Amino acid sequence: MTIIVHHLENSRSQRILWMLEELGLPYEVKHYRRDPKTMLAPRELRAVHPLGKSPVIEDDGLVIAETGAIIEYLVGKGDGRLGPPAHREAMQRWRFWLHYAEGSLMPPLFVTLVLSRIPVMGKVAMKRFQPMVDRHLDYVESELARSPWFAGDQMTAADIIMSFPLEAARSRAGLDERRPASLAWLERIHARPAYQAALAKGGPYAYA
Repeated sequence: MTIIVHHLENSRSQRILWMLEELGLPYEVKHYRRDPKTMLAPRELRAVHPLGKSPVIEDDGLVIAETGAIIEYLVGKGDGRLGPPAHREAMQRWRFWLHYAEGSLMPPLFVTLVLSRIPVMGKVAMKRFQPMVDRHLDYVESELARSPWFAGDQMTAADIIMSFPLEAARSRAGLDERRPASLAWLERIHARPAYQAALAKGGPYAYA
């Protein structure tokens, strides 16, 4: 049965389209546009899930929200492809990044977005907040210097879930040439045919 992806423009749900392309699973995209003034998701998404956020998928009557939960569901749907490697250490790394992306890295990046929209005082606050962001970016850089992908030598769903925060950091939070391993990783994921195919189907995405 075809999976339905409720996809909001310029959002984290782009990762779900990419994962579906990597897995070769059939899917349909239902597009939603942000409110041009508030940049929030439209109310129509609340009819799909009470939180009214994206990503949300539907599969055979089952509605699943939250990126990490969707990714784990799709790993099962894809017979384990892009899932945790068999080696115990690599498996733990996969699990760590799956939670770290949304639990630790995205919160400070979201704060940078909010501060960037506050005139004058936002810039002052950002100077004090940036060291926290830098600590995360330095940690990610050190890990990518160890291996080409987050969970080891092969690309997995850990890389897919980490794509949005690092793309956002490249756009607005100081990820630049001082961290070459992170930039090289971004180049690798952007060059993948499945990533490009997902962009074509997803529509506007400011971070690619």
